[in-house]
This record gives sequence, structure tokens and C-alpha cells, in this order.
Amino acid sequence: MSTADRAAADRGLPASGLDPDLASRLKRDADGLLTAVVQDATDQRVLMVGWMDDEALHRTLSTGRVTYWSRSRGEYWRKGDTSGHVQWVRSVALDCDADTLLVRVDQVGAACHRGTDTCFDGGDLHAVVLDPTERTA
Repeated sequence: MSTADRAAADRGLPASGLDPDLASRLKRDADGLLTAVVQDATDQRVLMVGWMDDEALHRTLSTGRVTYWSRSRGEYWRKGDTSGHVQWVRSVALDCDADTLLVRVDQVGAACHRGTDTCFDGGDLHAVVLDPTERTA
């Protein structure tokens, strides 16, 4: 049994249908999860961040709709099933460390559970932004 399947079993879930070759490449956290950064495929905005285990990734890759693992509810949720705010998969990429996914989507409706277009609306932190002429190593 793979580490990911053991993590799923610890949560009372069956083994994943994810391709074993892909599964062997993934570097998951202690809970068997990968970070999924979700980006609008049209305008490139980051819409939200979610979590996927092997089965959520398998469902996302094989259905054309994004599925996440909800850490707070302890269950899978397919974006849009209750809200109607569907995420249609355009592409899924694995980063160079194999621990983060970039999921590019066509978003229907709000991406954030608060009803905003992106989870990053209004969350700007005040940071020093240097002019390029002031940047030195």
C-alpha cells in the first residue's frame, strides 16, 4: 500500500484511482495532501487555493471538473455542486518539486465562498515596492 493510500485509509477513504506512475512522483504533506493553486485560464488571476489528495486529483484529471479535499469538512467537494460556481478544467500542471499543482480553469460565477471573484479580493498587504532603479542584491 502506498503512503498516499495509507493516508487515505487513515481518513477512512478507499485507495485512489490515480495512475500509480503519477502517484509515485507526488510529494504530499503529512496528511497526504497537495496544495492546488487555481488560476483563471483567461485572465491569469489566482482565484483560490485548495487541497487535493490522490483521489481528488484523479477525479479532477478524469472528469473535467475540479474536485478538492475539504480539510474542515473531511470530505471531497466538487466545486460548484452546491453553489453553481463551477470550475471547468483547462489544464493541470505539477511544479518542479512535485508538491504543488497549478490548476487552470474556466470559472463560472464566484470562485470564493464569500461570493467574490477571487479569494484574494481585498486582501492586499502593505508592502514596500522598490522602483527597479533601487533594487540591489
